[in-house]
Amino acid sequence: MKNRKKNILVIDDHPMNSDAYINLIKSREEFNETIFHKGIDCQTAFKLIKQAEITATPFDVALIDISIPEYREQKLLSGTDVAILIRNTFPDCIIIMLTMHNESLVLFNAYKQVNPEGFISKNDIDFEMFLEIFDRIVNVENYFSPSINNAIQQLLKKNLSWDEFDTQILLFLEKGIQTKDLKHYINISQSTIEKRKAAIKEKILNQKSSDKELIAKCKLLKLI
Repeated sequence: MKNRKKNILVIDDHPMNSDAYINLIKSREEFNETIFHKGIDCQTAFKLIKQAEITATPFDVALIDISIPEYREQKLLSGTDVAILIRNTFPDCIIIMLTMHNESLVLFNAYKQVNPEGFISKNDIDFEMFLEIFDRIVNVENYFSPSINNAIQQLLKKNLSWDEFDTQILLFLEKGIQTKDLKHYINISQSTIEKRKAAIKEKILNQKSSDKELIAKCKLLKLI
């Protein structure tokens, strides 16, 4: 990382976690002068990102928890959406995703949409390990936790033959977004969304079913 004051964004809905990450990072001499920006949900994250954009002070690193409260006004429903916004706003920012999730589709969606430099399962590490992993990532060594890698690989092995658009359709349906509104969240046509959803239902259930039944089956299979 460049030899200047660094800006690090930390978004986690548990402030104690954010404070722990920040204190650990500060213990490294190279980060003594770092400016930290904390948020607890998609709304505060959005405001911090826009402020950084306005003031031309890009984030060098962003630590983003996947499960944070939504900000529907800006179509930000998770930490993954926030990370996509960061990627689009500050392409050089090192993004580290943090999660307690082990559902394959949730993890695969973040992997495909964000392509983070780091993807850490909170179940795989303790705070001491976090600092070692953080050092590796900011020194240009991508890192995925073992359970994250395993979940993504298992989904690929299932060979469901769908892409990130199909994944987004399921995740937005699970969030309660109606099919008729999905076109506002996914960059494909309404007719394409409906065809893809029908194909997903056939792959998962092999029968006609409601959206509710589809989501229930996906949860049972631990896909979401």
